[in-house]
Order: sequence, then C-alpha cells, then structure tokens
Amino acid sequence: MTLLFPLRQPASPGERDQQIMELALRQAHAAWQADEVPVGAVIVRGNQILGRGANSVEALKDATAHAEMLALSQAFAAADEKRLVDAELFCTLEPCIQCTGALLHARVKRIVYGAADPKFGGIESLVRLLDLPGLNHRIEAVGGVLAAESAALMQEFFRRKRAKLPLEDAPGSTSPGSIE
Repeated sequence: MTLLFPLRQPASPGERDQQIMELALRQAHAAWQADEVPVGAVIVRGNQILGRGANSVEALKDATAHAEMLALSQAFAAADEKRLVDAELFCTLEPCIQCTGALLHARVKRIVYGAADPKFGGIESLVRLLDLPGLNHRIEAVGGVLAAESAALMQEFFRRKRAKLPLEDAPGSTSPGSIE
C-alpha cells in the first residue's frame, strides 16, 4: 500500500478529491498508452492507496476488465478483506452498471468520478442504482471532479480512433505508468 500524501495533507476536502482524481487520470493515461479506452480508477482508505486500475478490456479480452473492477480486485488483495468499508473509489468516468453493482457489494463508502457516462452510467446518467429502494448499503456519490479533463481525454481518444490517427501521447499526460 502506498501513502497518498506523505509530505503535505491537502488544505480542503475538495483539494484532496482533486489530487486523488489526478492519480486516477494517470491511470487513464496508462490505458490510453495501451490502446484501451482511457478510464482510470484509484481506491483509497484513509491515507493509503489500496488499489488502482486502468481499463484493460482489450488486453485481457475481458469485457468486465474495467478500471474500477481491476482497482477493486487489487484493493481486496491489499486489504485482505472481502469488503472495503470506509474506502473511496475515484474514477475518471461515471461507473457503469456492472461497476456500480460491484461497488455496492464491496461496501465502499464513497464514489468520486469525473465525467458523466450517458450511455452506461450507473450512478446518475443512465440509471440511478444507488437510489434503488431496498438496498442494504448506501454510497455517497460525487460527480464532476476534473470532469473537463476526463471528458476531453475520452473525446480525443475516440476522435483519433474514428479518424484512424495514431494515438501517440495522451493530452496532458506525464509519465502515465507511474502514480507514486
């Protein structure tokens, strides 16, 4: 496990959210470099990173290998627990229905995401899974953190794909493989 803020604590909760979302954006840049849809996720609890993930659907030939799912698997292993009580997921894109369901099962406390996903979003855009009656767990959700950066990355990725242009470096990327 890696410490989130070894030198200086953020001045406010909003600054903390932005700093952690920047780590998720680095994971999205790593996905871009691997020719994957550029979505990244980081799971934290307290001052520790439990897991991180970059979309790996193409590389793993697995439609479920979303950034959130990979971050969850890594977090379960790091915490040596089957639930991630008090953990928070930071993701560059609104989690889909699959990932939102997995986050409910994992019992995370909070989901913070960047851009909305009108086609598959499971929090607010397509369906509102967290608001279903009868759920035995509630998750706080905050959208829009670094949304412009997250959306721009996705839009540029698909623009280049449609135009059959080389991906080269992702816009705004700096050492995409490293987040430490």
